[in-house]
Amino acid sequence: MGKQSGSCWWCLKAVKWLPVIFILTIVAWSYYAYVVQLCYYTIDNYVQKVFYLLFFHILILMFLWSYWQTMYTNLIPVPDKFKIPDVEMEKLQQAETEETQRQILERFAQDLPVTNRTIKGAMRFCEKCQLIKPDRAHHCSVCGTCVLKMDHHCPWVNNCVGFHNYKFFILFLAYGLLYCLFLTATSLQYFIQFWQGELDGMGRFHLLFLFFVALMFAVSLISLFFYHCYLVIHNRSTLEAFRAPMFRTGKDKDGFSLGKYNNFQEVFGDNPRLWFLPIFSSLGNGVVYPVRSQHQGTPNTYDSMGSTQNSFGDGVNFPERLCNEDTHTLLGPGTQQWGDETEFDSPSPYVNQVLYRFDS
Repeated sequence: MGKQSGSCWWCLKAVKWLPVIFILTIVAWSYYAYVVQLCYYTIDNYVQKVFYLLFFHILILMFLWSYWQTMYTNLIPVPDKFKIPDVEMEKLQQAETEETQRQILERFAQDLPVTNRTIKGAMRFCEKCQLIKPDRAHHCSVCGTCVLKMDHHCPWVNNCVGFHNYKFFILFLAYGLLYCLFLTATSLQYFIQFWQGELDGMGRFHLLFLFFVALMFAVSLISLFFYHCYLVIHNRSTLEAFRAPMFRTGKDKDGFSLGKYNNFQEVFGDNPRLWFLPIFSSLGNGVVYPVRSQHQGTPNTYDSMGSTQNSFGDGVNFPERLCNEDTHTLLGPGTQQWGDETEFDSPSPYVNQVLYRFDS
């Protein structure tokens, strides 16, 4: 049984890499088709050839760099402050009512900087990881852990997209789109020549498929890239776009929005020289986020390295930069966790000023 289960585990692990292998195979083939078949064998103009090769290699380098960073940037673990001690876990498991569990969690989390709640107004607790979920964190069933500011689990990168690599994921989409558009634009005239019968040799089929494949991926990436641009400027994750985060005062889809430029800076950082490079520059620590003041009482501030002030749980320090909510409950599968989702449908109050402080 042990060998069989071990073999199944390795098979499952290998299957998860198939989408990545598919992408890398397409990129490798496109390199051959563009550099060898188009630039070396087909284009006669030397200046045009150099121009095409220069921009092609810049784009493919940035694309692969962003792709690598998205895949291999490790998840930032939830700080130990959020983990429920064994003594408290025993009390939770022995509690006879949901209200008792709620009180135990509230007492434990009273010094933690959390503002998000469940639909019923309780603390967000992950039974699998045995911790209080930080704001915007969710449990990923594929990774088997809670992910800070989880956006989604992406099979194309075989990794969760969250606070640790969201900037890299956006750049991966951006450079992937630019790469496909560049291939489409520069191979268009040779695609036309193919249909006019002006190209000879077997290499012409590589150019034909290069144009179609690049165009197909470009169309797919356009909608995905601009959707995530929309999420960035509104300071939402994919999960929050489908289910608005819940605060003490109720649902608010714009609860973390600080204005378009501040929202952009939260993901890409305050150094413009790093915006287009897959180098980590996001603001904050992934645990504490500035929120609209009606959810917190006083404005939350942090500097570019992630320190926080005036948050719930003052004095709690966390490491600097370094899919759905669980439906399991401690009282068993028959207990409803989310409650009535229409309970908090009142309009969100006007966003008050949120202060950023950047230490020099």
